[in-house]
Amino acid sequence: MINRCGLLTLQKEPVPLKSIEVELEVRDHVATVVSTLNYENKEDKPLEAVFVFPLPGDAAVCHFSAKIGQTQIVAEVKEKQKAREEYDDALSSGQQAFLLEESDQSPDIFSLSVGSLPPGESASIRLEYVTELAVQADDGLRFCLPAVLNPRYQPQGSEGAGVQVTSVPASLVPYSLSFSARVSSPRPISKVESNCSLDPLQYLNTDQTQATVNLAAGHKFDRDVELLIYYKDAHQPTAVVEAGQASAEPGSLMGDPVVMVSLYPEFPQSVMSSMASCGEFVFLMDRSGSMDDYVTNSKQQETCISSARDTLLLLLKSLPMGCYFNIYSFGSGYEHIFPKSVEYSQQTMEEALKTVEQMEANLGGTEILQPLKHIYSQPCIPNQPRQLFVFTDGEVGNTKEVIDLVKKNSGSHRCFSFGIGEGASSALINGMAKEGGGHAQFITGTDRMQAKVMQSLRFALQPAMVDISVTWDLPKEVSVTVLSPPVTALFQGQRSLIYAQLTGQRSEAAEGCVMVKYSLAGHPSENQLHFSLRPAEDTGLTVHRLGARTLIRSLEMDERESRGQQDGGVKEVVVKLSVQSGVSSSFTAFIAVNKDNSKVIQGPLVRRNIPTPFAPLRAGGSPTYKIARLRGGGSPMLVNGLMGCPPPMMRVSSPVVFGASSGLMLDSVLMAAPMGMSAEAKRRKKEGRFSKAAAPEQPPRDPLLHLVSLQEASGCWLLDPALATALGKTNKKVEKSKPEKANSEVWATILALIWLHAFKMDAKDEWELLAMKAASWLRAQNAPCVTECVDAGNVLLGCSVRKEALGL
Repeated sequence: MINRCGLLTLQKEPVPLKSIEVELEVRDHVATVVSTLNYENKEDKPLEAVFVFPLPGDAAVCHFSAKIGQTQIVAEVKEKQKAREEYDDALSSGQQAFLLEESDQSPDIFSLSVGSLPPGESASIRLEYVTELAVQADDGLRFCLPAVLNPRYQPQGSEGAGVQVTSVPASLVPYSLSFSARVSSPRPISKVESNCSLDPLQYLNTDQTQATVNLAAGHKFDRDVELLIYYKDAHQPTAVVEAGQASAEPGSLMGDPVVMVSLYPEFPQSVMSSMASCGEFVFLMDRSGSMDDYVTNSKQQETCISSARDTLLLLLKSLPMGCYFNIYSFGSGYEHIFPKSVEYSQQTMEEALKTVEQMEANLGGTEILQPLKHIYSQPCIPNQPRQLFVFTDGEVGNTKEVIDLVKKNSGSHRCFSFGIGEGASSALINGMAKEGGGHAQFITGTDRMQAKVMQSLRFALQPAMVDISVTWDLPKEVSVTVLSPPVTALFQGQRSLIYAQLTGQRSEAAEGCVMVKYSLAGHPSENQLHFSLRPAEDTGLTVHRLGARTLIRSLEMDERESRGQQDGGVKEVVVKLSVQSGVSSSFTAFIAVNKDNSKVIQGPLVRRNIPTPFAPLRAGGSPTYKIARLRGGGSPMLVNGLMGCPPPMMRVSSPVVFGASSGLMLDSVLMAAPMGMSAEAKRRKKEGRFSKAAAPEQPPRDPLLHLVSLQEASGCWLLDPALATALGKTNKKVEKSKPEKANSEVWATILALIWLHAFKMDAKDEWELLAMKAASWLRAQNAPCVTECVDAGNVLLGCSVRKEALGL
């Protein structure tokens, strides 16, 4: 009989993980994260505890150690299969062992096994990783501690039987989290924001270049912990040279200095103001059941899919005349509005909007690979560069396959990706954008999807950089080996990071220079940065580890592309580099064995799976689940995080290996909401809320979206009662206020622009492009009485917007 004391799961099984402590150190735009996981076995039998958890997709895991009593064991990086065998051998001989490995399917999921924890004993696990911080639309730097691991949908075709799981609501996760951050930068820190409650920011010096901040106590595991850090003058190019490791061999990656160059290209305003009037815009929208989640912190109980519909409305109204477009949506299968991309016109825009209005999260699972293959199989349209926008909550299991497909087609398109909601896979979202030469955005908490998507549309409409090259000017005795893949995309105000190894002798006073050359709208341009070759102080080996991680990721992708064609040479290089740098890879694992155990641990091990939190309950229908089970019997292992009610069994998915012990493979079982419409969608259909006759039952439309919905594809508005209603006036008053010689459409369009500038400046990011299209239409009309219309419009709407502000 197990002594059931301490923390319990809903299955009344004790949970040996008691608390997680996270310390974050941010230096400029690089973060070092140290997580300490405290375990205690309160049972009367020895335990094996298995914890599957998310990390940022581009994290370089560089340290793993365990402390039992006064004994500290530091793990080594070894080839994955060897590490698993060593772990198994240790457990079977009664020794304590610890194994940390990356999932074979996705680089943002790790499995931690704590083996042979004797009754009454405690263990403290220390895990350290370094990561780059992503630049946001408003120049903030984003750090995300993934606390939510949503189930990952595996495509069909599988084996094994389903296992019923009792799950744990996010609010009842049986361990605690404490989080503290220290931020330092050469530039003053203006503010730190978060989607979670923070204690007040504490500055450590008078020039405000150092500060600390802590997560307020009582964090509920219903969301990832996100920090947004803002520096003054953030867009400064920088270069950091880091000295090599004294104990490493000169000429090796860890023995030589490594430089990290951060570039912020600034393009001429004349070029940036000219938005492209061509392009093929393909929108790929996730309509899996999980998109029926409510948007966290949304003031109006809005679901992800309803926010996505509003976003597609803004996108369709903002496209330039003369371009081509199509909209795909996917779940277990996929649909498209048109058989192939069509020219953008009033007719095609209206047809697309009718379909968008009916979109529900009712297409089942999250199979993104097949629609992508179909899109890439379509021939490109001459002189219409293809721009792909992908919207997903990122709950896929075949992340690497998807990213490889995007890379394979990177020459024919740019890919802009959007991770929606808590727990979206950072490996998937960042990987698609990186390999597709586009830009990634994450939409969580109170973020409005519309603003972030419209920023990416602005990037897509900017002239594309071509012929990008990076050249180095260094003292003749110093040679350079670039560790980063070639730069394929540069966007206004967006950072580009380059890592390079510097080999050879140089004086302390020596300088280097890096130049980025490119062609923009037919104009050759260059940006250059001069930097000192003197190593920075106190960076440890952060830059080396990030450089090694960058090179490892590139080599792993090369290995997948050439699989079956080579004799495993690339894999050997990755394993050697991973072991030398101490940075994890998909081919290696961290292994630690306590060989000082004087007393062999007796008795069979009891396996305990640590629950991982899962995002809040779906708005319509059941939650999606995936569990993994030891093929040789044994208890289920939770790969997702956990919700309150056992789900209905639906479909078994393909095997997923999360690095179980040698000879054991994990089956994953997918349990999803029933296919077809969600319960909420069915209820609405039954009530007739999709039909035009039932329109008055719907909640009143957001005034901005109401006005936008009335804009024509050409950019103008029509003078009609619907416009008057959107402006909050009677049709009679609007007609009467029109200057006598003014054209009706010119008058209507000027009124709409005045209203946007007067009452919706807080949402300018969302309507700026469609307003530019309207202003362009007005200029093309050569209307005689624009000034008179602006004056009359200001009187009618009770405001004072200047003609110049409208772009006229």
